[in-house]
Amino acid sequence: MVTISKMTSALKKGTALILALTLLLTLTACQKGGEQMNDQAKEKTQEKTQEKTTSQNDEKKYKIMATSTMLTDLAKIIGGDKVEVKGLMAAGVDPHLYQPTAGDITKLQEADMVVINGLHLEGQMGEVFSRLESANKLVAEVGKSIPEDKLLSFDESPHDPHIWFSVANWKLAARNVTDTYIKLSEKDKQYFEDNYAKYVKELDELDAYIREQIALVPESARVLITAHDAFNYFGEEYGFDVRGLQGISTESEAAPSDVRELAGFIVENKIKAIFVESSVPKKTVEALQEAVKAKGFDVAIGGELYSDSLGTGAAETYIGMFKENIDVIVGALK
Repeated sequence: MVTISKMTSALKKGTALILALTLLLTLTACQKGGEQMNDQAKEKTQEKTQEKTTSQNDEKKYKIMATSTMLTDLAKIIGGDKVEVKGLMAAGVDPHLYQPTAGDITKLQEADMVVINGLHLEGQMGEVFSRLESANKLVAEVGKSIPEDKLLSFDESPHDPHIWFSVANWKLAARNVTDTYIKLSEKDKQYFEDNYAKYVKELDELDAYIREQIALVPESARVLITAHDAFNYFGEEYGFDVRGLQGISTESEAAPSDVRELAGFIVENKIKAIFVESSVPKKTVEALQEAVKAKGFDVAIGGELYSDSLGTGAAETYIGMFKENIDVIVGALK
């Protein structure tokens, strides 16, 4: 027979067990609730971070169109992360002969800013540039940044457009692009100015490198003969006698008399090497080499130079292109 005391004891034990189970369930629920709240807080934090990152990534980038490969490189350097730069011309394309497509014209019209060389470098684009001017398009025309007394002139053209082969000129071009960017976005003025200042230092280093390498070539051997007159600013700036088979535009063709005359000069002065250009057919220089050989003298083709276009690899930037040119010239003539 179960006594009252035993029943009371069993009831107490049961009650204690129920209380313990209830407490355990309550604690577990709280813990899960806390974990859920923490997970929700983390998700909200991640969402805010993603929204912030997306907002930063979606910050408006100005659309810039540039004509030549040199100008595309320059526009990217000064514009940095604030812009999206696209070039009309690919590596190796001759800007003298480039004819814009309907798609090119649309891209130029839709751009926030356009960068051109001017001075008739883009010889087939005069009408397109006139349309941009009529539409009040913001245009950085770097040729206008060179003082009149620093521009070289020729019989066939008011000015030589190959201004980039003087580093001093290219610094003026960089200033022109910087000032035009500031007109585009005044709030980013300091950013553009900082990029410009950094680039000028790099250009000064390039100029020093060019002069150090040229010093290795005897003065009597500083004669640069190429397919067309693209290097006259180089000659003026760095003390080279520069001669080209064609004029300053590749639209002109070398006459047989030009070939004979230049061949005679090479033989008379015992020139060691002549050079082909990446954006000009090699046949004219090869014809010159044959004409020299017919006169009983051998002249080497010293290598390929970048003239109206950048290249690929190390030569896909203005600074890289100029260094490669100097290395080729000095290596062939020293």
